[in-house]
Amino acid sequence: MTAIDPTAHLTAEQIEELGRELDAIRDEVIASRGEQDAAYIRKVISAQRKLELVSRGVLLFSIFPPAWLLGTAGLSVAKIMDNMEIGHNILHGQWDWMRDPKIHSTTWEWDHVSPADQWKHSHNELHHTYTNVIGKDNDLGYGIMRVDEDQKWHPFHLGQPLWNFINACFFEYGIAAYDLELGKNLHKRRRKNPEFRARAKAVGRKIRKQVLKDYVIHPLLSGPSFLPTLAATFTANLVRNIWSHSVIMCGHFPEGVQVFERRSIKGETRGQWYLRQMMGSANISGSKAMHFMTGNLSHQIEHHLFPDLPSNRYAEVAVKVRALFEKYELEYVTGPLPKQVFSAWRKVFRLSLPNKKPKVKTPDREQELVAA
Repeated sequence: MTAIDPTAHLTAEQIEELGRELDAIRDEVIASRGEQDAAYIRKVISAQRKLELVSRGVLLFSIFPPAWLLGTAGLSVAKIMDNMEIGHNILHGQWDWMRDPKIHSTTWEWDHVSPADQWKHSHNELHHTYTNVIGKDNDLGYGIMRVDEDQKWHPFHLGQPLWNFINACFFEYGIAAYDLELGKNLHKRRRKNPEFRARAKAVGRKIRKQVLKDYVIHPLLSGPSFLPTLAATFTANLVRNIWSHSVIMCGHFPEGVQVFERRSIKGETRGQWYLRQMMGSANISGSKAMHFMTGNLSHQIEHHLFPDLPSNRYAEVAVKVRALFEKYELEYVTGPLPKQVFSAWRKVFRLSLPNKKPKVKTPDREQELVAA
């Protein structure tokens, strides 16, 4: 909701033509999916499992500092791989076309305290449908942050840099709470709702399973290295949480990323939905290794346009998508990780304070399209 609409120069016909061009890109990738893509995800899963196994083996000797450092680093990377390139993307249905029951969105469970089915509802169905729509997309600030100047400021928002840091450190628990919509369901009447109680029990079971695995069984197997292994596992989870949170912040929150009012999506067409994904996301530039460690969410714009395409294809898709940004004179928000992290945190701090300037209403996009 910026004072100047960055898409105001586009006519309704241009937006629908943009949608058709993006559909063509998607159809081309779908038609070319094959054994090379399947081999990629199987190789990644195999490598992740071997890395985790070796790292946990090294941590059996974590009483020795070199073993602790090596095992902790390996386990951190393994957990990031499991959550980002494997779990997140499998649960999006990116690999369902393989018809492999072991690598399928309906059967996969990840190393995360949020049950897969609840995450798929809040993320796939809600977030990706209502990307950056205030009041509809709960991923936007996770209900604890002010994300736009037009949102009413409250003294509570002064603490949002702190809330955001705490959320980063315990991100998987924050996601689980967000999936449960605790903010509205903690009301006494809502807590008694059978559906909410069932979902809360499922989260509780998943948390117990994760805690038992990470903080009881594996440390006990380490014998005299119990405490170092415990510390190593906590550190690996902390690293994974902060990394995941940083990647997601960089994809949704830097300066230049747009947010939208509910009224703006009324009667939204396919082309308008695509345009909202383009303007409501940002990318991270970097090496192939960096893209891999982000689960290819460094290509966040392409992921929001095509959330069910195999992640290993986003790099090639990005070239074509960026060309469309240039063709339609739109800003392709991207930058290296440090720049995007700084931009996102600067925005967190800026919006924690009351507005210094009076609000300027954004022209109603729907009225603009009618006029065009």
